[in-house]
Amino acid sequence: MTKRKGARSTKDIPKSILEQLNSGEIETANLVEWLAVDQRLLLGNLLEQNGRTDYLKPVLAKIDELKKQTVNTINEAIGTGIFELITQHSDEGFLIIMSKHSADLVRCWVTYTIGKNESLNITETLENIKPFSADKHFGVREICWMAVRPKIVQNLTKSIEILSAWTTNEDENIRRFVTEATRPRGVWCEHIEELKRNPQLALPILEPLKSDQSKYVQDSVGNWLNDASKTQPGFVRELCKRWEIESNTKETKYIIKKALRTLNK
Repeated sequence: MTKRKGARSTKDIPKSILEQLNSGEIETANLVEWLAVDQRLLLGNLLEQNGRTDYLKPVLAKIDELKKQTVNTINEAIGTGIFELITQHSDEGFLIIMSKHSADLVRCWVTYTIGKNESLNITETLENIKPFSADKHFGVREICWMAVRPKIVQNLTKSIEILSAWTTNEDENIRRFVTEATRPRGVWCEHIEELKRNPQLALPILEPLKSDQSKYVQDSVGNWLNDASKTQPGFVRELCKRWEIESNTKETKYIIKKALRTLNK
């Protein structure tokens, strides 16, 4: 089956495609479609299709409570609301249904049920999020690290220890999660102040990826170090200087160029 490219603007999304997206029949093909999905409508359809319409009102109330409603805040509100309801009703079966759902945004909601679950320690949290870090859909991969990042920050040393083992995973998406989830400044998320001050704490995850074969991973490592260069330029310059000597590969050269782009301006 040919992969859909998706529309270039919201107005160009065919009505039939938008209906399928909002009903959860298909996943989004690009960011334009991802932003165009009516998450309230998708939620209502999901709950109706699975005989859980009583969940709708309390979850919509969570959305209404938001001071700022964006795709990401609504995403988190729905995930949080569903987690609370599943916990109250011991409804883990619904979580399994959602985890395997064809709609990428439904799978995104599930990642927040992992991040919000305080009964899971950091080891369990990361083990539960791992399949989502390997998801074939870009949206799920982005949301999953945001969903567990607060817990990573709270357990930074242990998280780095666990994630260092992921750097040798054969799946580039899992390897990319390692650096994307721990970026000192990050995107659409709070900064990790400890790593802004002490980026050397992340060497156990940075070193194994310094010559990764995947451009997807290289970009993330380069961005990680570019983040760090804004508060600890000396550390980044010295690390890149050492990597130039130790790892004379085109992959390392690419990472170094990306890492130093702010400093070299």
